[in-house]
Amino acid sequence: MPKPDGFLALNYSEPKYIDYGSADCPYGFMKNTKAVVRYKSDCSAVLEYPEMNGALYLTYRPVENNIKELLIDAQKLTYEHVVKADNIAEEKYVNEYHGVYGMFYDVAGNAASQSQFYVTDSTSHFITGSIYFNVTPNYDSILPAAAYLKNDIRHLMESLRWKK
Repeated sequence: MPKPDGFLALNYSEPKYIDYGSADCPYGFMKNTKAVVRYKSDCSAVLEYPEMNGALYLTYRPVENNIKELLIDAQKLTYEHVVKADNIAEEKYVNEYHGVYGMFYDVAGNAASQSQFYVTDSTSHFITGSIYFNVTPNYDSILPAAAYLKNDIRHLMESLRWKK
């Protein structure tokens, strides 16, 4: 009789966050100490999580009278996953005090990315982010890591500050 497919039982320690940012980029945030950050010349960044074989990709774009196009592109990027996704739940994010507005997308199912988001101040800055794992998506087996990184995204969104 064949054995049933097995899945990894993954448990991760409580996250610890530190203030982070590049002196050359117009934003900062709190990052998990498990993440290794690599900035690109355009202030986009990759937060690599070696323990989880995954990464959070951040794309920075200046707003130059193109906020509508940036919003459409961010939504289009998320809904490209609808073919493999069982569900995409949207959560608005608003922090008027710090001028950070956005949307968090929770993607359920065997999609390539389980979470995506965007944040903006609507006048100068726009950031999109997506989680990707370096494995073929199997929702059940990556669920613990995806849930852990979803919390990191929320923390990043809540701690993000635009530099003056």
